[in-house]
Amino acid sequence: MSRLRSAIFLVLLVLWTALLAPTIPYYRWRGEPARTRGFSRFWAKGVLAILRLVGVAYRTQGEANRPATPALYVANHQSTFETIAIAVLVPDVAIVLKEELYRIPVFGWFLRHSPMIAIDRAGGGSAMKKMFREGREAAAQGRSLLIFPEGTRQKVDARGEFQRGVVLLYKALGLPVVPMVHNAGLFWLARSFQIRPGTITVSFLPPIPPGLAEAEFMERLHSGIYDERDRLVALERSSDKGARGAGGEA
Repeated sequence: MSRLRSAIFLVLLVLWTALLAPTIPYYRWRGEPARTRGFSRFWAKGVLAILRLVGVAYRTQGEANRPATPALYVANHQSTFETIAIAVLVPDVAIVLKEELYRIPVFGWFLRHSPMIAIDRAGGGSAMKKMFREGREAAAQGRSLLIFPEGTRQKVDARGEFQRGVVLLYKALGLPVVPMVHNAGLFWLARSFQIRPGTITVSFLPPIPPGLAEAEFMERLHSGIYDERDRLVALERSSDKGARGAGGEA
């Protein structure tokens, strides 16, 4: 059943993306980033609808913790879900991402023209300066930013060191930081299209104010994200175990 569900999802995802691909010339001609981002949200909503068709929903917690003004969202990275859902969860967001993603057909074109903040990971200091400059430009336009400090997708139980770019961006922008934590890796497995049914939880934690010392900021961010991640994963596993137990007793 799991393989069938995953296969259906992949086929529908490809068809949905292919259906929208012919619109690229129109958006290239219009040349309006806000319009392009709006269309990206439309595509992302379609992907989330396809996920619901194969049994994967999502819910949010802590919506009151989200500022009305631009903020720096910092998220754990477990699957492809969060890179797509963020267009719906935080409209007009500017994602700090690796430049290679621009090479993905259709999806990469819309990322480039939204625009996002693409970083050449081998670029050193020049890449950091580019990130700061484009981050300030996005915030000045009223856009929030998103960064994945783990750098790449992690196993749901992994605890790693955060890359230094997140604290440098925190210092450069002077924005409140909203930790965005989820357990998507339990349902859309990392580096694959394997789908498991259930409800993904996305939790927005209270903002971390600007101006903190580097050590204090990193400690609050690291412990906040991983403690909440562990809580969400444990709750889901406990719920799943309870459901299996009830089924066995019936």
